Amino acid sequence: MGKPLEGIKVVEVAMWAFVPACGGMLADLGADVIKIEPPTGDPLRGLSIGGLGGGKIDYSWESYNRGKRSVTLDLKQEAGRAVLDRLLKDADVFLTNLLPPARRAMRIDEETIRAEYPGLIYASGSALGPNGPDHEKGGYDAITFWARGGISSSLTEPEAPHPVGPPGPAFGDTISGAMLSGAICAAIAKRALTGEASAVDVSLLGTALWSMQRYVCQATADGVQKFPKPPADKPNNVLVSNYRTADGRFLALCMLQADKYWAPFCEAAGRPDLAADPRFADAAARKANIDACYAEVKALFAGKTLAEWKVILSRQSGQWDVVQDVGEMKDDPQAQANGYLKRVDYSDGTQIPMIGLPMVFDGMPLSSTRSPDLGADSDAVLESLGYSEDEIIDLKVQGVVF
Repeated sequence: MGKPLEGIKVVEVAMWAFVPACGGMLADLGADVIKIEPPTGDPLRGLSIGGLGGGKIDYSWESYNRGKRSVTLDLKQEAGRAVLDRLLKDADVFLTNLLPPARRAMRIDEETIRAEYPGLIYASGSALGPNGPDHEKGGYDAITFWARGGISSSLTEPEAPHPVGPPGPAFGDTISGAMLSGAICAAIAKRALTGEASAVDVSLLGTALWSMQRYVCQATADGVQKFPKPPADKPNNVLVSNYRTADGRFLALCMLQADKYWAPFCEAAGRPDLAADPRFADAAARKANIDACYAEVKALFAGKTLAEWKVILSRQSGQWDVVQDVGEMKDDPQAQANGYLKRVDYSDGTQIPMIGLPMVFDGMPLSSTRSPDLGADSDAVLESLGYSEDEIIDLKVQGVVF
């Protein structure tokens, strides 16, 4: 089975995580993604994040640069820009996240590229969008997506000594990269249907607003600065909460139709008396007696282990799941069955874990390959562009290619 973007050529001039993550998605979807790196390489290579790492595998690098080809090229030199021109002649997408001043200096800004290659889709990932007073300002997911986007504030308890930070490296980058890949796919479809190539931009801030739209829209309409975080120990609906089990694990319940699921839940849990209690007879009664009701359900869960509760909850149709640790995901049967977690060849006789795209085509997950070593494909790509062996050597002597 062919991949959806086979035959599409993408030239990526980007670094760190946001836009490279987009390029990695496009590569998994079948595009030929040629990553142009400066002589020193993308600074993400080998970066230690938050105490992670220490081994030979950099999973940030591997995750966001899967399936690409790497060409080292000094775009500050005219000869380097000439190589890029040859690459762009038959490319479909130019992908970048360099800041506007750097793009202009290298003549890879939207105006220049689109004038030279009108059929090329120009795709950029920005911090704050292509317009406005801060459009040339850079950013990172921890500050632009997480902090400025209102997510951290919404998760932080009142009077907390510090705002809540992201759950892991590049959290906002990967979400924003997925949004950008969707925009690129839409632009590819538009060009196929109309012949018109587009310039598309996705920003960290815009993706954060999209993710937080329910709160942002309500706050805008009501003139509210911040919605109070509901207290964890007093839910509005006892069937929408997290509960600790006897062995210290947690179960997450999300039974939004409380009256539909309350009696069957109580029956399955061996406490039909709770459903018969007039204080808890319906949603209004349970809300009026929320302290007593919550105490009963909390004690109920605390009386049995996670394994026991999994059997009990499977007897009723209300929605629930286990609060899992990241180390448990490798054993999740759904993650395995759908190819969400897989192993790819690391080209040294070993395999490394990798997360697959959350897209299944015709019932089959998409395959992945590892990321490229720095400049691993420089010679092969230059040869495909018509450079002779002597010309390639000369580019290397000039310091244009490494």
